[in-house]
Amino acid sequence: MPAFQALIDGYHRFRAGPWREQRLRYDALATAQAPRVMVIACSDSRVDPTRVFDAAPGEMFVLRNIANLVPPLDPTLAQSSVAAALEYAVLILKVDYVIVFGHARCGGIEASLSGAYRSPGAGEGDFIQRWMGLIAPVRDRVLEAVGSNPDIDPQPVLERASIRQSIANLRTYPFVREAEAAGRLRLAGAIFDIADGRLLLLDSESGAFSAVPAPS
Repeated sequence: MPAFQALIDGYHRFRAGPWREQRLRYDALATAQAPRVMVIACSDSRVDPTRVFDAAPGEMFVLRNIANLVPPLDPTLAQSSVAAALEYAVLILKVDYVIVFGHARCGGIEASLSGAYRSPGAGEGDFIQRWMGLIAPVRDRVLEAVGSNPDIDPQPVLERASIRQSIANLRTYPFVREAEAAGRLRLAGAIFDIADGRLLLLDSESGAFSAVPAPS
């Protein structure tokens, strides 16, 4: 199994390099963690938030799922990995920021727009389509806008709109609202463009995304 062997080879490089170089940090992390930032990112293998932000071990509490979505609070669901991780980050770790971190050319967003993963009848795609149903109302508004203006590219528009929706959904959790109202927590949105390396940040007042100036 060459793919698994590649993992073992990577572990050997890690032990010989980064682990030795940051041994004191790893010794400290063995007993506790104290990240100041939670990042809700996409599962896409091409976009690792710890690499994009050049974060050291222990600096970011990361949750990844398809299309970096945050479901709204649903008291009827006793099990939710997003809710559990969010609760742990805000109430136990007491992070300063929760960042919804999306990326350009997201496959989950593409599936939402095209219906590419709808089940053909044998059950394939049911889980993905139900998950992406979280942004179905937002998607429908985007497609309606595209219908009246064919020059609009729905992919980047929905990538941005879904982040705004996820941030709104974060505020359906009482412990998030309370921490934000008390000034203990800030919510943020960001998008990374794989092709050109640009990072876009959401302006909380205007609702627009703008690029972070790149170093010269």
